[in-house]
Amino acid sequence: MTVPDPDRSRSACCALLLALTLAGCASTPQGSPERDATAKAFGTHPGHSAIYVYRPAPESNSDWDETVLYVNRRLIGTTLPQTYFRVDVEPGEYVLRGAGVDQGKFELKPRTRPDELYFVELRVTGGVSSYRLVDAETGKRAIRECCTLMENWAPGQRPLLR
Repeated sequence: MTVPDPDRSRSACCALLLALTLAGCASTPQGSPERDATAKAFGTHPGHSAIYVYRPAPESNSDWDETVLYVNRRLIGTTLPQTYFRVDVEPGEYVLRGAGVDQGKFELKPRTRPDELYFVELRVTGGVSSYRLVDAETGKRAIRECCTLMENWAPGQRPLLR
């Protein structure tokens, strides 16, 4: 009978863990550097609004939970610390929420207006989201300093939430 090599078993476990971690992150791809730069120019599509939802660096080691972000029941993607989403929308009322264990919810009120930007800080603690609307300068500064764009539209989907 052969005794398993503990170093080899440890290496195999590490490789499996790394593969599973990367597979989980792959569910929402990171935006290209060009798309990130365009989003950080903070423009709007004529007649539409843009909602930026960002997660700054966590305040503690336990705040690295992933959560799924929905806007008006439409799946946007998986949020991670130090990432953000830009969601282009028609003017109107929008509800941001998490899923699963995360029952956090935020109503963006009043209605979004054409040609305006909205910045929402998202923090996740213990699997539960908390949202906070911040002013444009605070949101822009935070996104420039901390965050990388995550893609939220698959090729072929319309770019605006209706």
